[in-house]
Amino acid sequence: MTDGSSITDIDRTHLTSAVDLAEAALEAGDEPFGSVLVSPDGEVLVEDHNHVSGGDHTQHPEFAIARWAAQHLSPEDRAASTVYTSGEHCPMCAAAHGWVGLGRIVYASSTEQLTGWRQALDMPPGPVAPLPITAVVPGAVVAGPDPEFSDRVRELHTRQAGRGAV
Repeated sequence: MTDGSSITDIDRTHLTSAVDLAEAALEAGDEPFGSVLVSPDGEVLVEDHNHVSGGDHTQHPEFAIARWAAQHLSPEDRAASTVYTSGEHCPMCAAAHGWVGLGRIVYASSTEQLTGWRQALDMPPGPVAPLPITAVVPGAVVAGPDPEFSDRVRELHTRQAGRGAV
């Protein structure tokens, strides 16, 4: 846990959805990342997965969620909502999260884990520095990674590497 926040059973329910979305992305020929935005009262507001296979590598679900939240939620509702994601936000998505003022982030696997997996799988590094969310948004409230989900996310990335997708 990055800041001492614990991951609850309710969090794990939403993390399950995020990882399921990551698997759906992989099955659709995309990179395995998925995210869910949940209101303070537990309502799923929006969910999405990666859409980068068409060549636009800004089509991350966390970035789409930040844009959706900016258009549909008040600043107070954004701050009180939680983003659940299969993988810790990249710097682009962390910045969008911070600029929009979204609340807590709960992630299944960390940037550090992903970097290690990609290296072990002989996949090239990503084009941006692999920074933790709090290096980009120092005041972010985060929880993760969750060992219950990390192995499943690692398997998704292993499957991605096996098909030659980057």
